[in-house]
Amino acid sequence: MKNKILNYFKKTEPKGMQSIVMVTFSVISISIMILLGSLMYLRFSISYKEEIVQNTKTLLEQTGESLEDYLISMRQVSDTIYYNVIKDSDLSNVNREVQNKMNLVYESDKGNLQSIAIYNGSGSLMAAEPVASQKRDPDVTKQEWFVQAMDEVENMHFSTPHIQNLFDDGTHRYYWVISLSRAIELTLGGNSQMGVLLVDMDFSNISRMMNQINVSRGGQYYYLCDGNGEIIYHPCQAQLNDGILKENSKTATTYKDGVYDETFEGERRKVIINTISYTGWKLVGVIPYSTFYHGMVNVRYFFCIILLLMTMMLGVISRTVSVRLSKPILRLNESVKKYEAGEKPEIYIGGSQEVRHLGNSIQKSYEQIDTLMRNIVLEQNERRKSEMDALQSQINPHFLYNTLESITWMIEGKRNDEAVFMISQLAKLFRISLSKGRTVISIKDELQHAQSYMNIQKIRYKDTFLVTFDVDESLYSYCTVKLILQPILENAINYGVSYMDDSGKITISGKRLDGNLILSVSDNGIGMSEEEVSLLLTDSNRAPKHGSGVGLVNVNNRIRLLFGEEYGLVIESEPDEGTTVSICIPAIPYTEENRKILEKGHLLRKEEINDMKIQDKNNEES
Repeated sequence: MKNKILNYFKKTEPKGMQSIVMVTFSVISISIMILLGSLMYLRFSISYKEEIVQNTKTLLEQTGESLEDYLISMRQVSDTIYYNVIKDSDLSNVNREVQNKMNLVYESDKGNLQSIAIYNGSGSLMAAEPVASQKRDPDVTKQEWFVQAMDEVENMHFSTPHIQNLFDDGTHRYYWVISLSRAIELTLGGNSQMGVLLVDMDFSNISRMMNQINVSRGGQYYYLCDGNGEIIYHPCQAQLNDGILKENSKTATTYKDGVYDETFEGERRKVIINTISYTGWKLVGVIPYSTFYHGMVNVRYFFCIILLLMTMMLGVISRTVSVRLSKPILRLNESVKKYEAGEKPEIYIGGSQEVRHLGNSIQKSYEQIDTLMRNIVLEQNERRKSEMDALQSQINPHFLYNTLESITWMIEGKRNDEAVFMISQLAKLFRISLSKGRTVISIKDELQHAQSYMNIQKIRYKDTFLVTFDVDESLYSYCTVKLILQPILENAINYGVSYMDDSGKITISGKRLDGNLILSVSDNGIGMSEEEVSLLLTDSNRAPKHGSGVGLVNVNNRIRLLFGEEYGLVIESEPDEGTTVSICIPAIPYTEENRKILEKGHLLRKEEINDMKIQDKNNEES
């Protein structure tokens, strides 16, 4: 029926003049919009690219000037030490005057310096500021800054960033520095020899300058390299060191100052170069072409707004022309969609004769489907409730007869206190058994029922076995099917400990595990073989030797009828060792709302059980 209805709609879709008008207006509007939008987008795109490139050049020039000023100040520090301290002093014996001069220079620019050191040609430390102990045998003659200074005595040399490993200041900290080194002429005991002046600049100052310009710009970034292409600073330095990323710094050193287009690692990008004077360093700005595209988002939004306005105009015009023809079918279609979405609207019946006939047919079909579904659900619920009631009603009065006979014997034997206790336990037993006709009760009531039952049985069996309840009180407020412990306890007595002489023991325990509740009944009785255990829950035709005859199959079926196949009983037993029967049920809080849901008699879906478990978890957290 549903397929016929859908096919009918396909056949009755509005065609002809309405479609022609809508298509014509759509083509004209979209064509004009695409033409204008493309021209505007192209114009803004070119302007935007030029603006980004110009802003990047300006920023590079400003940053380059700051770096140059910083490096010039470091050169001035080196010159001051060389010409005002080293040239005027014999360093064979460094006295307080030399140390004070070095300290004065160091303190005047302390924020930018890490240390100043003077070494002779063999690499021995002559003087240093701040005063600190030199690390044992640093072998400075093999370090890059020392080698460069001695090889090219006429120049100053700037190293790449490295950790300073010359001095131990007692703080056990490591500092990143850039070493400015130069060859110098030392006077030692009246003799002249070559040495090296080392000024270690604090790298954090350069890093701070670069960090200020490396803010998020849609992929745009800046880095600094020396004349050989070695990276001095890069915002992704860690990834470069690990080999995750690569940088085209070697090629950048071959560029002169200016703007270049290049393709690196399959990505097109613009590269802006600015050379730092005195050092040969290159300050490089990289603008991926994707940055230009991302920056045109506002223009794209404008284009979308134009498209939206044109679409709205098209909708108004086409609606005016076609509304009279399409309105009845659209209203019928909307009512059908709401019905399919789970709502219960009245199917629209109106318009032309054909549309009215179709609406009436759909309405009658849905009414018939609803009636059939209600009947099916009702029948299923009734069947499950009948099965539950039938299973629960299998408890025969054998236990009641024996208990009443025991009470009669106690009264005749003048054991009135015991008779009163037994009657009170029997009253509690039947109060919970009846439970106002309810099938679902709290675990607290189920445990009370089991305790009353065991109190009666202990008197009947003259305390020949010991009963222990070990259930956490936090489990009391959860739901369970009633009368599931009594049949298991009855089996534990009849098949487990009744054959033992005053050494029998039955333990009822409970715990919570992975959102479920596990109630266990364990005895130390005669046990059973693995073959017998496998038949307990599968062979419902086995005749019981003792007891009520309800059996474990009954309990297992009642639990599964309510909660599902993944819940029920698990039996573990070994001959002469004992038996443990575990009940697994979901941890559903005992509330009136949950009880009513469970009492309806239909099998709970996993989603319903999970919702109840989530409710329990939220209650615990609150």
